[in-house]
Amino acid sequence: MDINMLIDKVKSRSPQPIDIDKKYAILIPLIKVNDEWELLYELRAKSLESQPGEISFPGGKVELDEAFMDAAIRETIEELKICRENIDYIGELDYLISYSNITIHCFLAIISGIIVDEIQPNHDEVDHIFTVPVNFFLENEPDKYYLDLVTVDNDEFPYNLIPDGRKYKWRRGVNSVLFYKYKEYIIWGYTAKMTKQLIDIIK
Repeated sequence: MDINMLIDKVKSRSPQPIDIDKKYAILIPLIKVNDEWELLYELRAKSLESQPGEISFPGGKVELDEAFMDAAIRETIEELKICRENIDYIGELDYLISYSNITIHCFLAIISGIIVDEIQPNHDEVDHIFTVPVNFFLENEPDKYYLDLVTVDNDEFPYNLIPDGRKYKWRRGVNSVLFYKYKEYIIWGYTAKMTKQLIDIIK
């Protein structure tokens, strides 16, 4: 082994999360409605294979060699059918690494130069859009529930290679799930977590 080559490689690389299967990027759009700042959400088209009829922010899978921010902006343009000039990028918020081996990077931007009623989303992906005043989230905490994440035995795993075999004490995980209830809409899951993170920053 060439130790100098190893040193150069480690010094020049950026740390990455281990065991990530898929990378996603989303954009949280702020838009002014009647002089009040609101967050823009999408109700996903019911024809989609993944999470049909659920509420989300614009976003999607990061393409090969694409930066997370570029993916978030590209997906927003495609889904909302707006121009790049309508997106005033602010910056990146915290990112999420999920128990299902995906990472989601989250970006904040202002939608400008177009009023919300003029936005006609891509109906192949978006059933419709709606907005929620930021003040609603400042005044209403989400409901929080928990789901246990447990290791399930299977006959293919080589238990003979680990201490105590099938009796090995695997760590148990807990997944917190947030819910906001606004009018007829339920904003939950990752979308609610990302919403709360922004609200915590504002507070």
